[in-house]
Amino acid sequence: MFKFTASEIRDLIIAFIFISLSFSILYSGRNMAALQQIFPVVMIGLGLGFVLHELGHKFASMHYGYWAEFKLWPAGLILALVSSFFGFVFAAPGAVYTYAGSYLDEKTNGVISIAGPVVNIVLALVFLAIGVVIYDAAHYNTTMQFVFMVCYLGYSTNSYLAVFNMIPVWNLDGSKVLRWNVLVWIVTIGIAGIMTYLSMTIGAENLVRMILGY
Repeated sequence: MFKFTASEIRDLIIAFIFISLSFSILYSGRNMAALQQIFPVVMIGLGLGFVLHELGHKFASMHYGYWAEFKLWPAGLILALVSSFFGFVFAAPGAVYTYAGSYLDEKTNGVISIAGPVVNIVLALVFLAIGVVIYDAAHYNTTMQFVFMVCYLGYSTNSYLAVFNMIPVWNLDGSKVLRWNVLVWIVTIGIAGIMTYLSMTIGAENLVRMILGY
């Protein structure tokens, strides 16, 4: 049974707010008027990705019969916020800790670790698909315009979260996946990297237009 502690829910909410604010600062160019407008969009597009990323780790851990709990990393919150003023976001406000009670083998640890980035990849593709479906309607319907903006940022930020977490350094997911299976790591970071590259070069809207043949 998947259970949450009160402290875990509190930590998830705090991290959710901080990471959403950090990306909002990044995307708004530190413009307060733009920040107020973009914040709710980022909370939906990115916030959903962040929470589901952590739940991916948690559910994967508990699938193996281990207790897992998200815990806040205060220094990570500060790094995320500060880095947003320098053109990027160090997105590590906390992590899910798995309490195995014994040695966690590399395969199990790798599967648990890759669950989060895979959730972000899938979610980014879902946002992209929704964007394709509503693209035409977004030109004359304000509600659809808001939804498309959510999809635009949802695709971009979830792609970034996936590739960032797959970097094989420190205690990021990528280091544990790489120790488990090199090929799985290459394929996953390759997919996330291409998606992130496309979002940073041609942009999500132009990508949608290309898919639609416009």
